[in-house]
Amino acid sequence: MTGANLRRSTATINGEAVPVGDYPVQSTLLDFLRDRGLTGAREGCAEGECGACTVLMMAENGAGSQYKPVNSCLMFLPDAIDREFYTVEALARKGQLAEVQHAIASGGGSQCGYCTPGFVMSLFAEQYRPGRVAPCDPEAMGGNLCRCTGYRPIRDAALAVGPAPEGYFRERLAQPAPELKAVHLVTEGARFNRPGNLAECLSMLDRHPEAKVICGGTDLGVESNLRFRRWPHLISLQGVDDLREFFEDSERVRIGAALPLGEIERRWTSAPSAVGKWLRFFASPPIRNRATLGGNLATASPIGDSAPLLLALDASLVLTSIRGNRETPLASFFSGYRQTQLEDGELIRLIEVPKPFPGVVRFYKASKRRMDDISTVAAGLSLDWDERGRIARARFAFGGVAPVPLRVLSAEEAAIGQFWNEGTVQRVQREIERALQPIDDHRGSAAYRLALAKGLVEKFYWEWRESA
Repeated sequence: MTGANLRRSTATINGEAVPVGDYPVQSTLLDFLRDRGLTGAREGCAEGECGACTVLMMAENGAGSQYKPVNSCLMFLPDAIDREFYTVEALARKGQLAEVQHAIASGGGSQCGYCTPGFVMSLFAEQYRPGRVAPCDPEAMGGNLCRCTGYRPIRDAALAVGPAPEGYFRERLAQPAPELKAVHLVTEGARFNRPGNLAECLSMLDRHPEAKVICGGTDLGVESNLRFRRWPHLISLQGVDDLREFFEDSERVRIGAALPLGEIERRWTSAPSAVGKWLRFFASPPIRNRATLGGNLATASPIGDSAPLLLALDASLVLTSIRGNRETPLASFFSGYRQTQLEDGELIRLIEVPKPFPGVVRFYKASKRRMDDISTVAAGLSLDWDERGRIARARFAFGGVAPVPLRVLSAEEAAIGQFWNEGTVQRVQREIERALQPIDDHRGSAAYRLALAKGLVEKFYWEWRESA
């Protein structure tokens, strides 16, 4: 398909089917909206951190749909084809502000106003969240930053907003989200493909192993916007339903590699409490509405938040290609800095977590900010005991302390067969000190990272002791 063919493709913007023009492949949805005069969405950081670019995307929710805040600066325009979006310009009806707009404006929640449309969109989605009965959760706006420090009136506005009123936006939730169709285009010499099923996707990857795979775009979008990276060929996984599976039985939990993190939170109701804490600290709500486990693991970042927790849960991966499936423990998936076991033409298909879950599991993240920040050190720690009260299984996994996320096997061995007490904690800490060789960088010195890793083990012990 050429750029001319692309003009016949559409995205639904504020209820209207809009032709998508002949834009470069790596143009963003934000570029497109602003070119059409919808300038309420703005570029602040171009990396999905400030939330000034927030728009609402219709997403599936059983038989109906839901409004999902997303960062329009991180979505490449071809992936917006067939989707439905709402911008801040659509909210006021018949000259009347929407309730969330009125609440923020009347309560003094808008100062310079640059961030206000993003806050409005996130709060609007929370007001219309299906099943909400309690007051709006101010943390639903956790992906929006106010540089005028106007958070208290914004929070007060969120708590003052009532139930979703009847009308167009409420009625829209009863209808399904749009179905994504395959997209194949070439424009300005760059190619973009969004295959419609897994077989087509794997065949395409087999023919084009040099292509860059993209799913939620929360990592590649940053590279494109801030580092000006350009890829000759992008293959999107957004149209492959087989990669968004969620299945649970008495033996395991299977999570599709392309299932957004926000959907994992909604569907995995039996998860250990550590999973809920991990999701809460994983970036922001708009990022979680797009980011995926498969993408976070495949980037092989040593500070990715998912690997330490999944290592503590003994997760494994199902990798797939045109040659078939193969399974590998997550502990052996990372082969070096930003390197994995993935072969040419191969994808992560599933993340599998075995049952029973560990007796105690915790996730810790040390970062400059408590929320919505990159970790300096992250830890996933879990223990099981035998009938005598001695440790039968231990997992001490860390990110940010080596070129890859890893388990400290010698520390685990030092704990096996021991009672979980201060003496065992010290044995584990000595092994951690011997095994880890963190680097110095702008987030923390090697000595600081090592002290954090050891301190998190001690915190794990004291939390367990207090709860026991």
